[in-house]
Amino acid sequence: MTASSTTPIVLVILNGKGGVGKTTTAVNLAAIFAETQSVLLVDADSQGSASWWTGRSPNALGFDVVQAESPAQLGQLPQLQTHRLVIVDTPPALGSEALAAVIPVADYILLPTPPAPMDLAALITTVNEAVAPSGVAHRVLLTKVDSRSVGEAIEAQNTLLELNIPACNAFIRAYKAHERAALEGIPVLKWKGKNSQEARSDYCRVAEEIQRDWKPL
Repeated sequence: MTASSTTPIVLVILNGKGGVGKTTTAVNLAAIFAETQSVLLVDADSQGSASWWTGRSPNALGFDVVQAESPAQLGQLPQLQTHRLVIVDTPPALGSEALAAVIPVADYILLPTPPAPMDLAALITTVNEAVAPSGVAHRVLLTKVDSRSVGEAIEAQNTLLELNIPACNAFIRAYKAHERAALEGIPVLKWKGKNSQEARSDYCRVAEEIQRDWKPL
């Protein structure tokens, strides 16, 4: 994979199951990457969670947000020359036209999932059916990890390793900070309150890790 100075990297946040932290991941990574480059967050989910979240912000977030659900719009993302990085928050539906359009144009796919066995089983199905056949570079990101039982996350990472499914070493711990930041319309990067530093650090580690995968881009 190669990217010129005018061709954006397309990062797709994907899982066929809802409630796994897709929008939280999309918004927070957009904020982190926007500190060093131009970022466009594309809300491709008909529920519009990313648009609702960022639309509540009282101040500029440092990145642009658009809604784009049609396959035609999503298929043209690599032609955009306005931003260096495009992050796509996708709908939780494996058979959706939006996913069918965006996976082929993705440079990288990040798959958030809680480490619970039922969530992990759904995630593995998503990888095997929709992601692995595409040949697009990808990693699983464990989210909503209970900081009191980190062993569950490590066990999930080992399970993925055994299945030859790449996973991030970093994971996202469950903090109220994420919910409260969303209610205020800001990424956790800009939120100040209990556990805000830990919540920010988790996503910063993820950003650093997946950026290392982009070196060839």
